[in-house]
Amino acid sequence: MSAITLNNITKTYNKGSILAVDDVSFSVEKGEVFGLIGPDGAGKSTIFRMLTTLLVADKGTATVGGYDVVKDYKTIRTIVGYMPGRFSLYQDLTVEENLNFFATVFSTTIEENYDLIKDIYVQLEPFKDRRAGKLSGGMKQKLALCCALIHKPEVLFLDEPTTGVDVVSRKEFWEMLKRLKEQGITILVSTSYMDEATLCDRIGLILNGKVLSIATPENTIQAYPEKLYAVKSKSMYKLLNDLRSFQGTINCYTFGEYLHLSISCSEEDVKKYLNEKGYNDFVFKPTTPTVEDCFIRLLKTENGNGNKDK
Repeated sequence: MSAITLNNITKTYNKGSILAVDDVSFSVEKGEVFGLIGPDGAGKSTIFRMLTTLLVADKGTATVGGYDVVKDYKTIRTIVGYMPGRFSLYQDLTVEENLNFFATVFSTTIEENYDLIKDIYVQLEPFKDRRAGKLSGGMKQKLALCCALIHKPEVLFLDEPTTGVDVVSRKEFWEMLKRLKEQGITILVSTSYMDEATLCDRIGLILNGKVLSIATPENTIQAYPEKLYAVKSKSMYKLLNDLRSFQGTINCYTFGEYLHLSISCSEEDVKKYLNEKGYNDFVFKPTTPTVEDCFIRLLKTENGNGNKDK
């Protein structure tokens, strides 16, 4: 039995005029780290709120831990931990007071499940008497995770937990998730950071309320259908426009200090075109696709915009 299942879930807002989640189906296995990867407004938070029984779907069914999210909402609330995207703990309570409060709500104590949060709480302990509102972004994140874990949940929902957090804290956070997975906790995490996708067991790429692809990060990348090239010159803006105007271009967009280019012709045809355009200093080399490249390609396919307008 899967830890989480969604069957044709649909959710609208504003009396049906805004389609937030569009006929979504997927499952998450026990002990899996599953990532919902997509930009802001893709529908990730709405899915999380339905699975944690805070919203009711317009259509479809879903289960968490084998329990129906509508009929068994009270039971589900006792077996899940939920860390929403926005810091939602009590800002005027101290670190220790917040933890004690959430432990009490679930009829447990910090001591009873200390082993589960120990690795995280040791970093917070020096600040246990500090008000939560005065913590740094990284420390707030750790406190929120401790509060979500204090009752030893079977399933952990993390809605964009690393948004606005520094790179070091992001790395530490994913190390924590790795250790939680080793303890058998199922984790559903959403993020708009494409680099975090590679840290999940499987990922669902989501856009405009639709899941476009579900696979392991490795299989997602291997499914990229064309060869991909990195291109660079001194005149990057002109290069971008020229390559988008080139007849053999499938896709071309900015990616770090390079342009990423996929083509329907030979490499020599591109090089000849660039020489004719007066580029004598360009770099043109094969590159390995990333999850972000795969997402951009799926985005274009979904929107049906053609290949040269983005």
